[in-house]
Amino acid sequence: MKPQPSALAYVPFLSVDRMMQLVRDTGVEPFLRGLAEAIEQDFLRWPEFDKTPRVASHSPDGVIELMPTADKALYGFKYVNGHPANMARGFQTVTAFGVLASVDTGYPLLLSEMTLLTALRTAATSALMATRLMPQGAQVMAMIGNGAQCEFQALAFRAICGITDLRLYDIDPRATEKARTNLTAQGFRITCCPSAAEAVQGAQIITTCTADKRNATVLSDNMVGQGVHINAIGGDCPGKTELAQAILHRADIFVEYPEQTRIEGEIQQLAPDHPVTELWQVLRGTAPGRRDAAQITLFDSVGFAIEDFSALRYLHGLIAQTAYAQPLDLLADPDDPRDLFGMLIRSGQG
Repeated sequence: MKPQPSALAYVPFLSVDRMMQLVRDTGVEPFLRGLAEAIEQDFLRWPEFDKTPRVASHSPDGVIELMPTADKALYGFKYVNGHPANMARGFQTVTAFGVLASVDTGYPLLLSEMTLLTALRTAATSALMATRLMPQGAQVMAMIGNGAQCEFQALAFRAICGITDLRLYDIDPRATEKARTNLTAQGFRITCCPSAAEAVQGAQIITTCTADKRNATVLSDNMVGQGVHINAIGGDCPGKTELAQAILHRADIFVEYPEQTRIEGEIQQLAPDHPVTELWQVLRGTAPGRRDAAQITLFDSVGFAIEDFSALRYLHGLIAQTAYAQPLDLLADPDDPRDLFGMLIRSGQG
């Protein structure tokens, strides 16, 4: 009889279909709140993690990246791409998958899709950081860039920050109409705007979420008044920015990991020693967030591996003792760990 894989050969796998089912069953906003809590828990223990800028392979068409990190018990990594021209070819701009593994054995504990999960964790991170940076009582957010991330950002900011009103703008009116349809159905008050300049009028939070792989001026200096919080989350890489440099000089800038953000974020426009504040320090209370009503705060978000680690850790706990994950025969596990070849030969015997 053909030998069957042992229990150790199987790794729990969460497919796109099962991920969508899990999020629907949990509820998108409760899922985002739980995800934000997991991210905050891990940021509060930031010094415990291995940290490195993501490993990136850049091409004229986009970037492919690996984002690894670990604490003493768990190791996680994400594979992710960013290809702005993909949309015109019928592909997603961003796709991703990730692995959570045991440090003790090196064995994977979870393999998961992360295209959806990245959108969710990016939104949860944005809203979590905004709780420390946005003006008090903020209810209106401008969303400049109405692509795949738009609705997730809106729902996270409502669930975590209390945003109720959205002002939408995209260079593609079809994207804005898509976002309007989706977000009206979710109960938001929506204003569709003909320009970015009009979208920011009356907004207390400005989220920029564009994917064009070039230096661009999505926000010019005269569009940003006192007291706003800017959530700059657009696709990041060397040579890709969204904000006029003058805005950066007027704002207090908050980042995830300076070594990575100085390469890929808005602050690549500034001197290497320009002062920034790390968000883990704000969450731990060792550095201030928003100090006064007139202050301009900027979250120069590029995404960091600890956020993906938190997302995978949260997911692993959420699906424990459930049927959401499917067993995937991924690991070779011979009866005798020294006899991998023997397992290969015996596999062909009836």
